[in-house]
Amino acid sequence: MGQKKLERFAEIETFPNVLIYPEGMQGKWHEFFHNNNPVTLELACGKGDYTVGLARLFPERNIMGVDLKGNRIWRGAKTALDEKLTNAAFLRTQIDKLNNYFAPGEIGEIWITFPDPFLRQSKSKKRLTHPKFLALYQPLLAPGATINLKTDSEELYEFTKEVIQQAGCKLIENISDVYALQPVPALLQIQTHYERSHLADGRTIRFLKFQLPEAPLDWRNIKLATDEEIADRKG
Repeated sequence: MGQKKLERFAEIETFPNVLIYPEGMQGKWHEFFHNNNPVTLELACGKGDYTVGLARLFPERNIMGVDLKGNRIWRGAKTALDEKLTNAAFLRTQIDKLNNYFAPGEIGEIWITFPDPFLRQSKSKKRLTHPKFLALYQPLLAPGATINLKTDSEELYEFTKEVIQQAGCKLIENISDVYALQPVPALLQIQTHYERSHLADGRTIRFLKFQLPEAPLDWRNIKLATDEEIADRKG
């Protein structure tokens, strides 16, 4: 590991807005933020661009970026401290361990921005919109909570539409080309490090917003078409 990474790992341990594998936080985030505002998560937040951007736009919400890589979290956490964004924080942990940190109904919204699309079919269960993950999120979400996906991956976009349909989710918004909108909504103008790179390469940015069904998800019994079958449908 490089010296710079080591320094950043050491520094985030001193940041008051970064929690690293914390214990006993379920149901206590209002104590950490010193308010009762709803909690929004950015999953696989990377450098925390969306976490910081949302915190700027919505001072009445608590925004938390979640990622395993501490050297990336450092950037967003440092920016939030420099700007005195007291409603922005970061949680270093694995996403599949979220139920160790949040109580039922404690999460008001989820953002998934430019995650790894895991393009190999054999890796599809690692996609953060796979029914396996939706079943993890479901009990932690407050009634009416939404999940937002912003991606440059057509494969992940189409896969997620398939999941929304087969899992009985409610599709709220479907934008096949964000920057074709005039104007682009403020929520979607926030750009991550990866998004800026994708735009420079001329890639199309896509967005989906949806709600999970009220009935508990049995993800093992949700039958999904393969990526190849989904592509064939489109012709």
